[in-house]
Amino acid sequence: MSWTCGDDCKYECMWVTVGLYLQEGHRVPQFHGKWPFSRFLFMQEPASALASFLNGLANLVMLCRYRTSVPASSPMYHTCVAFAWVSLNAWFWSTVFHTRDTDLTEKMDYFCASAVILHSVYLCCVRTVGLQHPAVASAFRALLLLLLTAHISYLSLIHFDYGYNLAANVGIGLVNVAWWLTWCLRNHRRLPHVRKCMVVVLLLQGLSLLELLDFPPLFWVLDAHAIWHISTIPVYILFFSFLEDDSLYLLKELEAKFKLD
Repeated sequence: MSWTCGDDCKYECMWVTVGLYLQEGHRVPQFHGKWPFSRFLFMQEPASALASFLNGLANLVMLCRYRTSVPASSPMYHTCVAFAWVSLNAWFWSTVFHTRDTDLTEKMDYFCASAVILHSVYLCCVRTVGLQHPAVASAFRALLLLLLTAHISYLSLIHFDYGYNLAANVGIGLVNVAWWLTWCLRNHRRLPHVRKCMVVVLLLQGLSLLELLDFPPLFWVLDAHAIWHISTIPVYILFFSFLEDDSLYLLKELEAKFKLD
């Protein structure tokens, strides 16, 4: 991925400015809302790009494992597989965005991240309500698609508002966390594997606090955002492990019901 003469000029000027700030004993500034990062090969933010790639790789491995161990007849199979593909797409664009920050890659990173959060809410809806009431899940899916379309349309066609995008994702994320956690607390004694989901929800909330840390990158490579991306790798593995256990449980429950009938 090549860099233009203008991009290289901005990059070199940025480091000249950083050197002058450090020489005078001042705090290193951000440039256009970003800390200065040392490029590695073609990667603009190497630690975050690598961490995003590893998250995507973990998603792909767990998707293959899920499809191998869970029959397609499991009630949650298609919803879980769809969630894995939506997540994989989001990590692909996160990797691209941290490799090269452009207007397009930034938007794709943000929009795909929003899609993951909304799909997690849908996944929770299907698991907690939709299996008994498919019509409710279908209506809720249509609502979420409408919300995502409106969200992307506003940011793309009217105004790309970072504050609004953050507030929208945090709001939906809190709904997601509250819904999953409520269901987990109600079922963790009856279904031991649900404890994996509880750990995932609590860890994601705790790790999200890393985003509140704001410090210049260590060695001009590792910042709080990169650390957050690195820390989510085992969390996503644990979540897919929960989905696998839960899907197999639902399949066993369905087979037992058919035998009784």
